[in-house]
Amino acid sequence: MASLWRAATALTEKLNGYDGVEFWSNPERTGWLAKQGEYIKTWRLRWFVLKQGRLLWFKESSIMRASRPRGVIPVATCLTVKGAEDILNMQYAFELSTRKETMYFTADSENEKEDWINSIGRSIVQHSRSVTDSEIVDYDNMC
Repeated sequence: MASLWRAATALTEKLNGYDGVEFWSNPERTGWLAKQGEYIKTWRLRWFVLKQGRLLWFKESSIMRASRPRGVIPVATCLTVKGAEDILNMQYAFELSTRKETMYFTADSENEKEDWINSIGRSIVQHSRSVTDSEIVDYDNMC
């Protein structure tokens, strides 16, 4: 029974997107950003934590082990992170794009925006594979 419980809780941890990430301790970057909602396109202020290839967000800045993120983006799934002032007509805006969606954020200053773009960009490079197995083309064996 104990092994069944361990298996069930391990599965839950893996499904939540932040398994094994001690987000409450020594993050790579933290700070307040406004994030545009996924379905209702309002802007909400959230506390963001970048750690171990995950960008997590919370309602509050006081993060503890028991805290649960409101959302998680594995940066390995991200294709680009870049400024988006011209798209949104908002100062200090930037976007984070995956194959499935583009998310928008705003920072408090140009420096803060650039710091987030640089930090997320470094994390994307560190945690993504440059070519996936399915994208490898064997030109020698092509007809």
